[in-house]
Amino acid sequence: MNRKRPRPSRRQLLQGTALAAVPYVLLPEWQAGAHVPGPDYPLAEWRPASAANYTAANRPMTHPVDRVIIHMTQTTYTKTLFLFENPKKKVSAHYVVRSADGHTSQCVRESDIAWHAGDWDHNTRSIGIEHEGWVDRSGYFTDVMYEASARLTAAVCTRHGIPKDRAHIIGHYEVPGTDHTDPGPNWDWAHYIRLVNGV
Repeated sequence: MNRKRPRPSRRQLLQGTALAAVPYVLLPEWQAGAHVPGPDYPLAEWRPASAANYTAANRPMTHPVDRVIIHMTQTTYTKTLFLFENPKKKVSAHYVVRSADGHTSQCVRESDIAWHAGDWDHNTRSIGIEHEGWVDRSGYFTDVMYEASARLTAAVCTRHGIPKDRAHIIGHYEVPGTDHTDPGPNWDWAHYIRLVNGV
């Protein structure tokens, strides 16, 4: 037997709509639609550095971005993130790439100025990418790390109009006045630049 269901009255529809809206009214403001920060690079995990470890800015409006600076952490991936989250350390980079699997975290927005180069001028105009490992331990220079980092660098260069060459993708050791040697003699620049341009 096919009986036609009675249609809900206008009052029932309005009551149902009101009940459906109640949970959204009760949500905290940040869940109800406020902007929640996320990574600039979609393949990165957002792991924010302490606000005490970088300078808030509005790049490229306030400062042009024309360099990518390659670093080695000289410690583990996990300890690097911990250092950037510690407000007493006064250090950060925009990204950190893990050696074993290329997993990438973003710690500072690209519009903000990370404290990674040791030189204010280079900080203001660059994106800093840290890579897990030590300059003298070649085992950390994995293919998967190179590939993940090259995809990231290519995306950064495209977003900011940075040429994908050695004049604009530099090592920390190339920053004037630095005493750092990273990424060190084990970093294969020719291979890396080929990967960046092959993306």
